Amino acid sequence: MAHYKAEQDDWLIVYLKYLLFVFNFFFWVGGAAILAVGIWTLVEKSGYLSVLASSTFAASAYILIFAGTLVMVTGFLGFGAIIREDRSCLSTYFCLLLVIFLVELVAGALAHVYYQRLGDELKQHLTRTLSENYGQPGAVEITASVDRLQQDVSPSRGLKGHADFKCCGSNSSADWQHSAYILSREGEGRQVPDSCCKTVVARCGQRVHPSNIYKVEGGCITKLEQFLANHLLLMGAVGIGVACLQTCGMALTCCLHRRLQLHFH
Repeated sequence: MAHYKAEQDDWLIVYLKYLLFVFNFFFWVGGAAILAVGIWTLVEKSGYLSVLASSTFAASAYILIFAGTLVMVTGFLGFGAIIREDRSCLSTYFCLLLVIFLVELVAGALAHVYYQRLGDELKQHLTRTLSENYGQPGAVEITASVDRLQQDVSPSRGLKGHADFKCCGSNSSADWQHSAYILSREGEGRQVPDSCCKTVVARCGQRVHPSNIYKVEGGCITKLEQFLANHLLLMGAVGIGVACLQTCGMALTCCLHRRLQLHFH
């Protein structure tokens, strides 16, 4: 009877090891996905960073990058712990899974909070940026960000989910009438910046006919809000997916640790 129980315990341990090994593989792949989404988000939106009032969006992406890197390192530790049947390594593996789970919760909470206030922030900050900062000395980065926003020179152009703006002004091209740059001598009689033009040439912004400049309903705010919202939703979906996978991994790790403890005692 004791021999039969020992064989049954061995079978359960082997079964749990295989399950945990399969989980760990998908967990590692999930970590690579989290890392890729975090990096992609920062690269894709880096040109628009100056027109965002809050750093919450960037913070969420950096947390995902940190979590993805930690997941991949933890995955390698998990493979070693499973193969060696080392209980101390399994305990460390479980603790790291828990830490990663909490990090992902923080990233998800930040993304959710920012998603809720995204529209209001853009309406207030982008309009003020266009009227007060664009084209001003010391605001070269902001000017470049706004020009890129209006012209859509995204490096990922042509890919699914790329930035497709081609807009003029925060709500409409009329927003530029109150711009310090347009009203200044440096504006050279322009009614909108040259980046509003469908074909950019020197001082093309002096003519605001729809055949010459972008006329988009809702302006750049609508386009940018949708772009950022899509990235936040993707970040949240990937984070939630991996977090759900982690709960299974933590349960399997506990079961295997318990079985090994009973087996060696």
